[in-house]
Amino acid sequence: MEAAIKKIPYGMTDFESIIRDGYYYVDKTQYIEKIENISRFFFFVRPRRFGKSLFLNMLGLYYDINKKDKFEESFGELYIGKHPTPNRNKYLVLTLNFSSVASDMETLKQTFNTYCKLVMSAFAKDYSDLLGKNIAEELEKYDTAAEILGFLCLSAKSKGLKIYLILDEYDNFANNILVDYGNERYHSITHGNGFFRGFLKVVKDYSNSVIERIFLTGVSPVTMDDLTSEFNIADNYSSNSIFNNMIGFNEYEVRDLIDYYKERRDLPHSTDELIEIMKPWYDNYCFSTEALDEPSMYNSDMVLYFMNRYLLNMRIPNTMLDANIRTDYNKLRHLIRVDKTFGENASVVQEIVEKGATSGIIADSFPAENIIKTEYFKSLLYYYGMLTINGTRGPMNILSIPNQTVREQLYGYMIDIYKDSSGLNLEVEKLNILMYEMAYEGDWNPYFEYIVERLNNQSSIREFIEGEAHVKAFILAYLGLNSYYIARPEYESNKGYADIFLHPRLMQLPDMAYSYCIEVKYAKRDASDAEIKKLLSDAKTQLKQYAASEWIRHDKGTTELKCIALVFQGWKLVKVEEA
Repeated sequence: MEAAIKKIPYGMTDFESIIRDGYYYVDKTQYIEKIENISRFFFFVRPRRFGKSLFLNMLGLYYDINKKDKFEESFGELYIGKHPTPNRNKYLVLTLNFSSVASDMETLKQTFNTYCKLVMSAFAKDYSDLLGKNIAEELEKYDTAAEILGFLCLSAKSKGLKIYLILDEYDNFANNILVDYGNERYHSITHGNGFFRGFLKVVKDYSNSVIERIFLTGVSPVTMDDLTSEFNIADNYSSNSIFNNMIGFNEYEVRDLIDYYKERRDLPHSTDELIEIMKPWYDNYCFSTEALDEPSMYNSDMVLYFMNRYLLNMRIPNTMLDANIRTDYNKLRHLIRVDKTFGENASVVQEIVEKGATSGIIADSFPAENIIKTEYFKSLLYYYGMLTINGTRGPMNILSIPNQTVREQLYGYMIDIYKDSSGLNLEVEKLNILMYEMAYEGDWNPYFEYIVERLNNQSSIREFIEGEAHVKAFILAYLGLNSYYIARPEYESNKGYADIFLHPRLMQLPDMAYSYCIEVKYAKRDASDAEIKKLLSDAKTQLKQYAASEWIRHDKGTTELKCIALVFQGWKLVKVEEA
């Protein structure tokens, strides 16, 4: 009898059920022996929704002493099933996921202790045959997470047992406190007598003697830096090339995934076509300078999101972005808000939007108070997945926007900056409606007329978009947030072509009629009419050259290309004409 086609495990983090219930699994178990051989206390960070929790769940099942009888069923067909390590099913596994701790400052300590007590009570019951029948009852005498953990460690030690501690999203509630309440409240939990600091001190006190192994993960090293004096035992392998491919999918793994379904179902697209569609949106992450020559990494969550919807309807999803990922990126917005001034971090985002990249050194650790400093802010953007390593220049890393998913978030940040700094509110939904007319009717005038009208009526925007870099970032931000086109800036093509090419999303909208090539020119406020006229003429000449290029002829597909010249004089858009 032919085996059932495996299902897509989108959103799933339960490894055991993925294997048992017939879901597709990309085998990452070879990293178990690598981790074992390199460190007992392993610290590793990656952006959200990259597959960290599933990896940890798999790790917990592998080491759980209570799961010996399920080893063959769960791991038999995987790498580690054929190459088990001596430590398999050796430990009492305690897994804490701090994303479950609600970050209301007034109740945080109580919530933290309650969550940990619930998890550790379940742990005591699960291992009561080894720890003693009354262990769960005795645990009730203690109230704080630190006290309970200490009690469990002493109980395990008395029985000669070892614990594998897994801390998932270790920095989740701490980061939320930093965002919502600021540095002072954040310091109250991570410094001095802070309860989180105290909890990790207990972990450190029992490391080696009882807690023999630790796997600690989150999205950044910031909280770890602030906790270092009480928890300085974990080795950070986040940028080690050996582990570049441990979380997420490389292109070979994505191709294998697509090929699996191609062999079993009549898919309307080839593997190459599906890779071509997904790559600009989900690919191009690199987490180690030594891995630059290796295949780049895809966001695994987004690949599974895409394939789940694609296999359901047998067509390209209308929306390439999972709504959940937008929510995660929103958590970074507070770091680039400005108060009536165009701050340094806003300028960093503007530089990245306009040029597609920046340079900097990625800090392995830094305290929370430093995240507003430009050099550390770039590191934070990298850790959150907003930038990726694209090369090196001397001692500096070249940090670039990895893909269209991230670019759209950055466009949104820029729009927030304009709103917060100057009060300008160009409604994105209104612009999206106007862009529908551009896409299907070729009527581009109303779109730019709306921008001109709002700019002319908003004097406070002037200082924020004056200057060529500001102008291009401004235009990109608003052209980039739409449902019809991918706004591809010049730097993306690396061919010296048009400032912005509005690449039609023909896979989702095959009946679109028009695509656009846009050239932006900038003149100072005191420029003469003759200078303005020449800039407009130059823009039109360049647009005609661009329109004849092979890559634009290919990428416009079945659409008719329209070429639009924009000339700014200071902050004012003074010329908008078709070439």
